[in-house]
Amino acid sequence: MIYLHNKVIHSRINQELESLKARGNSHRDVLEITYSNSTLQHIALMESHTDTDVVIMNTRGDILISSEKVNGGMKKILEKNLPQVPRKGLIIQSSWKDERYIATVTPFISDKKNEGYIYMFKDTRDVEDLIAQLNRHFLFAIVLLLFFMIITIYFLSKALTRPLIAMKESTTKLSKGNFSVAVPVRSHDELGELAQSIQSLANELNYLKKERNEFLASISHELRTPLTYIKGYADIARRKELDASERSRYLEIIHDESQRLNRLLDELFNMARMDVNTFTISKETIQLSKFLQTIHEKVLPAFTNKKIQLHLVCKDHLFLDIDPSRFEQVILNLLDNALKYSNEYTVTTIKATESLSSISISIIDQGVGIPSEDIPHIFDRLYRVEKSRARDTGGFGLGLSIVKQLVEVQGGTISVKSNLEQGTCFIITFKEIKYEDSGSGR
Repeated sequence: MIYLHNKVIHSRINQELESLKARGNSHRDVLEITYSNSTLQHIALMESHTDTDVVIMNTRGDILISSEKVNGGMKKILEKNLPQVPRKGLIIQSSWKDERYIATVTPFISDKKNEGYIYMFKDTRDVEDLIAQLNRHFLFAIVLLLFFMIITIYFLSKALTRPLIAMKESTTKLSKGNFSVAVPVRSHDELGELAQSIQSLANELNYLKKERNEFLASISHELRTPLTYIKGYADIARRKELDASERSRYLEIIHDESQRLNRLLDELFNMARMDVNTFTISKETIQLSKFLQTIHEKVLPAFTNKKIQLHLVCKDHLFLDIDPSRFEQVILNLLDNALKYSNEYTVTTIKATESLSSISISIIDQGVGIPSEDIPHIFDRLYRVEKSRARDTGGFGLGLSIVKQLVEVQGGTISVKSNLEQGTCFIITFKEIKYEDSGSGR
């Protein structure tokens, strides 16, 4: 606005100066055509009724006529030594701030006797009035512009700060442990992405809170049951009237429950170690067929005792880079599940297959299967398909969660397919390690 103001004033002053010069040129043309006293008087009379003044001098410096009495301001300009004045005229004073007049001069030549200069004057007070009027217009424009800018900034700041305030309130609730917050996402810009991120964080924290509460409740249940058995049968075993066989039977129950409790604590300890990344993995390259054959021989008696066939299908040229002891724990856990949930005269298969650059190990049983609504949660901690948590099947709902973590920490993935009364298939997939000379044992 300041730049525009200065440019407008400068342009307006130039217009006034050019107008003065144009009036002087017009008087010059009249004098050169008809030079006479009446013409001089006519020019002076014309200018006396305008806001400009004229002074006509000859080349000797004598004033021939003027529209107003020559005052000090005019005299100061008339006494200036003129340079070569072009026919189209010359601006001899343009400073309107420091002088009383702005002025131009135009030469005229009627004949050899009648030649001189036409001085045109304009009082700078008139110019200042014009500038003051312009200043008022600019001041009004500035006030109007500032008014609309303030309104615009106010609404823009409201539009920007409202979601930020909502996010701040949500994060404050999160910091106090209230994870049930809803952050509205009103845009798709950076603020919208931030709101969506905070909402995702709140949802995740809320899920973790619920999962933690469920985990603690489940652990309390799993701990309370064996402790109740131990305490109850210990009280019975302390009775003096019991005979030796009954006391021995009760002590055996106490021993079984203590072992069950010890297994639960071991699984919780292993899970905690994996959560804090202190679970060590020592990988080595193994020939998969020999590795699975060893496991097959180890668990075959248990399957035979339950009248379940256990088959192994694996080619000799398959190699994996894994931790043998940890991966054996994975396979044994899956086989233990297959044994528990399969009926007599069924078949369980350990099958290793190769596809593109990966190897898949599948544990396929013909057991009772898993309901479709339970499959998405089968790897959750302490999740069990039988809601009653029957003790006859053993387990704590931690085995598959640990299996998943053990597989993933070694760079693999695990998935499950199941149909009720048809069986279950757990599929573990790793990237394959190939060797040109498979007969070298490497």
